Amino acid sequence: MGIDPVRLGGPIIGVASTWTGTMPCNLNQRELADRVSEGVSAANGLALGFNTIAVSDNQSQGTPGMRASLISREVIADSIELMVHAHDFDGLVCVVGCDKTVPAALMALARVDKPAVLVYNGPMRAGRWRERDVTIQDVWEAVGAEERGLMSREDLDELERFACPGVGTCAGHFTANTMAVAIDCLGIACVGDALVPADEHALKGEAAARAGALVVRLVEQGTTARRFLDRRALLNAMAGIAATGGSTNGVLHLLAIAHEAGVPLTLEELTDVASRTPVIADLAPSGRWLAEDFHRAGGTRAVIRELLRGGHLDGESPTVDGRTLADATNDAPLPDGEVVYTLEEPFKPTGAVHVLRGNLAPEGSLVKVSATSRRTHRGRARVFDSEEACCDGVRAGRVTAGDVLVVRYEGPAGGPGMREMLSVTASVIGAGLGESVVLVTDGRFSGATRGLMVGHVAPEAARGGPLAVVRDGDVIAVDVDDGTLVVELEERELAERLAGWRSPPPRYDVGVFARYRALVSSASEGAVLIPPAG
Repeated sequence: MGIDPVRLGGPIIGVASTWTGTMPCNLNQRELADRVSEGVSAANGLALGFNTIAVSDNQSQGTPGMRASLISREVIADSIELMVHAHDFDGLVCVVGCDKTVPAALMALARVDKPAVLVYNGPMRAGRWRERDVTIQDVWEAVGAEERGLMSREDLDELERFACPGVGTCAGHFTANTMAVAIDCLGIACVGDALVPADEHALKGEAAARAGALVVRLVEQGTTARRFLDRRALLNAMAGIAATGGSTNGVLHLLAIAHEAGVPLTLEELTDVASRTPVIADLAPSGRWLAEDFHRAGGTRAVIRELLRGGHLDGESPTVDGRTLADATNDAPLPDGEVVYTLEEPFKPTGAVHVLRGNLAPEGSLVKVSATSRRTHRGRARVFDSEEACCDGVRAGRVTAGDVLVVRYEGPAGGPGMREMLSVTASVIGAGLGESVVLVTDGRFSGATRGLMVGHVAPEAARGGPLAVVRDGDVIAVDVDDGTLVVELEERELAERLAGWRSPPPRYDVGVFARYRALVSSASEGAVLIPPAG
């Protein structure tokens, strides 16, 4: 292997890359992993690289392949954990990017509790089409428009060729970049390095080498990952997610990380943070600006500094470079009033993510309201037992203004895998129904989703949740301010329906999907795998 045996006496660092050649999101990770190894070597450590899988949420959207996305989070975490146990690394650097790779790495680090640093490979640039910036979100919404005859196929194909112009994670503030903000707020990455665009090769390379040197220092100090994954760090991350209008997936992932780290943390505690944290970044899909614009305006460092000024974060939380979160951001740019706003004049005054409960969601559900002005809706249910069935209904024009679309049997166990409903929500937006229709599902949403969309409904339908017995024409009411999601049925009627309900046969009875279905917990607990008792 070309390793000088003398070097085996120093810190041995595993360098976990989530590179894959199947999508642009992670394509620069091999080079970044090499730069991490250079940083480790320069600090007198020995770097040993290895790879995990990664699943493209965008390429699998609207297909059975999307069921693999959330499941891949567990597989990635398992693979990192197994490599640590097998090779007894002294420390780890995880090079991450596309949606599930970030929480997966954090979950693995919470389990093994070794000294560690994360390197985020950075967002791609916006595409440029017909004199405007575009992203993958525009493509998905254009698909919906083309389905309804509102856009030509030729225009859709042309847009697709321009929307994703290079390497890196999605250009908007979708799930991947939401988690990039989270790792900055956790302090487990060098604050400010994450959102450097992926094509700024020199700066990303410097960030990677810096992480390699830092992990050796952490090994020497005996500082392990759980120091950056405690309760206050996770609450800091939630505040950062809320303040930037981040994805509801962030809540799911923080719950999972807390579980693996042994940190008591509930859905309500996270959404309470979100409800008292103003949105101070004007970012797509909730707003106008993209990741590269956010980075130019000071990025997460600017948001952290402003949140600290208002007491929304714990500034004494540590970061991997040895400084507190407050010290690491005290020279960050001040809000520019265009991309990053002040607390006194926020982009939106209330938090982006809310939990709704009621007879349809006794264990809770999540709604993100930063991308819509609506706070309430009452309408008749139009029920679908899969994402595909709902998409077909929208495309065929069977959905009308005022409807509440119910998509069930798409939860963690029912899917299995809790697919994102971006193909549905994009079709709704593309059909011009985005401000008149509500979606309620036990599945989840892409960070690119817009509109009043309620997901993560728990208990899920496949495990006998009330969503399983909703019928076409039932009246469903959503009230964000009251925190309620209800179907307007008498308690007796609902109980009788549930007593007569029978679980549908599983979609998979062997392999990874069957194992996941058997072991996965509720979305309200992070959809983590729970071994059977005994």
